[in-house]
Amino acid sequence: MELEGLMNLQLMMFLEIGIGWYLRKKNLITEEGKKVLTDLVIDLILPCNIIQSFMIELNREILVKGLQILIISTAIQMFCTLLSAVCYNRVERGKRAVLQYATVCSNAGFLGNPVAEGLYGSMGLLYASIYLIPQRIVMWSAGVSYFTESPSKKEVLIKVLKHPCIIAVEIGVVLMVTQVPLPGFLVKTLGSLSSSTTPVTMLLIGSIMAGADLKTMVTRTTAAFSVIRLILIPMAVYGACLLLHVDSLIAGVSVILAAMPAGSTTAILAAKYHRDEEFASKCVVLTTVLSMIAIPAWSMVLTAGLG
Repeated sequence: MELEGLMNLQLMMFLEIGIGWYLRKKNLITEEGKKVLTDLVIDLILPCNIIQSFMIELNREILVKGLQILIISTAIQMFCTLLSAVCYNRVERGKRAVLQYATVCSNAGFLGNPVAEGLYGSMGLLYASIYLIPQRIVMWSAGVSYFTESPSKKEVLIKVLKHPCIIAVEIGVVLMVTQVPLPGFLVKTLGSLSSSTTPVTMLLIGSIMAGADLKTMVTRTTAAFSVIRLILIPMAVYGACLLLHVDSLIAGVSVILAAMPAGSTTAILAAKYHRDEEFASKCVVLTTVLSMIAIPAWSMVLTAGLG
């Protein structure tokens, strides 16, 4: 994507986040409304967006690249899990659980799909959807175990299989493999709902950001975590992709999604399991704000390094 197009995309998303922040501050988006938006994005809009991304003609190249990004994503999750185990040993327990979860589970599910689609088009969205499969599995297993006891394998399997975005991937794969044409009205419905992914997601992120105290958001701990989340992890992915001569599109999607901020579910789980909810919110908000700089910076690095 050309620099002008990238800047326009970032400014559009930043403005939409600002609108979400303003609407929450004015209580036009209430706390209950924020929960409704969250459910709407996870249960309807993102699944429609994912299904539509798979509605393409299947060929050998897509199969090979899809397998590549699945392997890369799995390796990234293993790396992040190892990183979370060694980086925060000196941090108090409540904050440590937050940092470990936020290192393993980024906001790629909310923010990643619209960014990948904006930068790389429909193919970027397709590969982003595949990339997110390992993260969603880890989110319900190792991720939850940071806040509570490790869930059983049966619980993990049920949560993963019932996740709307995983179901959408399964439906999308079936449609792509069988090449069964959907009725015109259904295609238009999917397209219409899918087109709302970016604005609704950005409004939601803005409303989440409105709840944080900006004056006390930047501390030594949150700053160090931001470096790990937005610089160290994507840098490791970028270096590995260069070393292994990974296809430029697959490498680009992998690095961009690896550079996503802390997952918004970090604060939700921290509150549910009585950890440091305020600290979790600060980590989410700070990395989200800084990602508005980090994402275009990584995009320019990728353009220069991968062509």
